[in-house]
Amino acid sequence: NRTALLMGQIWRAITFVFVPFSGGGPLSVVLGIYFTWFIGSALEKEWGDFRFNLYILLGMVGAVAACLLTGYADTYCLSLSLLLAFAMLYPEVQVLLFFVIPLKVKYFGIFAAALWVFSFLSMGMLGKLNYLLCMLGFLLFFGPQAWHNIRAWVRREQWKRKNRR
Repeated sequence: NRTALLMGQIWRAITFVFVPFSGGGPLSVVLGIYFTWFIGSALEKEWGDFRFNLYILLGMVGAVAACLLTGYADTYCLSLSLLLAFAMLYPEVQVLLFFVIPLKVKYFGIFAAALWVFSFLSMGMLGKLNYLLCMLGFLLFFGPQAWHNIRAWVRREQWKRKNRR
C-alpha cells in the first residue's frame, strides 16, 4: 500500500508538467499554449537550445521536487517563470491585452510578479516551498542579476542622501 501511494505521487509529480496551466475554459488553454510558445521561442533564440532547455529542466525538477515534498504542484509557476524571464530580457516588447490594449511586457511582468508575491505570502509553509522550488530556474538564472540591481540601487540612494545639499 505504501509503495502504491509513493508510485501515485511520483506519477502525479511527472505528469502534471505536460498539462498546461489554465484558469478557465478551452480558449484560456489555447491562449496559454500560444503565449507559452511565443515566449519560449523568443527565449530559445536569445539563449540557445542548451541554456533554454536547462532553464525549463530546472523549473521542472523544482516542480517535481515540490510535488514529492508537498504532494501538490502545478505548472502555474513554471509558466510564470517563462513570462518573468521574457519580461527581464525583452521589457519593451508590446503585447495586446484582450487583443486590443497595447501593453509593454515589463508592466505585465511586474503585475504577474506582484501576484506571485501576494500568493506566496498568503500560503502556508508547504505552499511557499512549492512556489520557491517551481521558480528554481528563474531564481538561478536571474537571482544574481536582481541581487546586483538591488545592491546598486541601495548604494545609489545612500550616495544621494550623503551628498544632498
